[in-house]
Amino acid sequence: MIEQGSGPETVVFSHSYLADHTHFAAQIEALSDRYRVLAFDHRDHGKSGRATGRYRFQALVDDAVAVIQQLDAGPCHWVGLSTGGFVGTRLALHHSELLRSLVLMDTSAEAEPTLARVRYEGMLLALRLMGIGPLMPKTMKLMFGATTHADPDKAALLQHWHDRISANDPEALIRFGKAIFSRDSVLDQMRTVTLPALVIVGAEDQATTPDKARRIADHIPGARLEVVEGAGHLSTVEQPTRVTALLKDFLGSVSPPA
Repeated sequence: MIEQGSGPETVVFSHSYLADHTHFAAQIEALSDRYRVLAFDHRDHGKSGRATGRYRFQALVDDAVAVIQQLDAGPCHWVGLSTGGFVGTRLALHHSELLRSLVLMDTSAEAEPTLARVRYEGMLLALRLMGIGPLMPKTMKLMFGATTHADPDKAALLQHWHDRISANDPEALIRFGKAIFSRDSVLDQMRTVTLPALVIVGAEDQATTPDKARRIADHIPGARLEVVEGAGHLSTVEQPTRVTALLKDFLGSVSPPA
């Protein structure tokens, strides 16, 4: 958990599976001059504790509620990417009093499609049997877009995240993966969300494709959709300037003048 900056309103960042809160580093730095910014690592990730047994997806929502309540952060601006978005949709539906606005990035409000779930279950089995090394080429393609992979100036960025993802505990990833891949769809329920909402997706995201983002935006009344060119799943590090500008503009539109 990190806390940076100060201000009358709080922004809470919630990260992607396989990563940690540092994929929001550029956005945290940019927003902390106006907001109190919190970013935490999900259980079984980063510097958070490792679970001792299996858990369901709801446990991740409960974790988020506890973070907001214990740090007196609500109502907050929730910024969730991938898993952070899965959690954010449930917060908006069942704990809306804790939120001031909702940013959903490179995520889905739907259940994992059957074929994708079978594929991911196979990857989790391979992870248990062989470790993460053999899975890294496919994983990197899922996490980063073709533009990033083709850019020699981003070789160091890719190497950093290759090393960071490779360092994950396989059993922790298996527990977490089983929890998130078994989540239910909440897409139809999103029509009841009344919070200001921004949906962002990388144009080259293969893990949670732009069509899923469009469906979220179509279901939340008044939601704004932004497609980030040249980015895949981790759009915050692939196109940090563009993503940061989108966040600043949106939060500025729903926050009182500084």
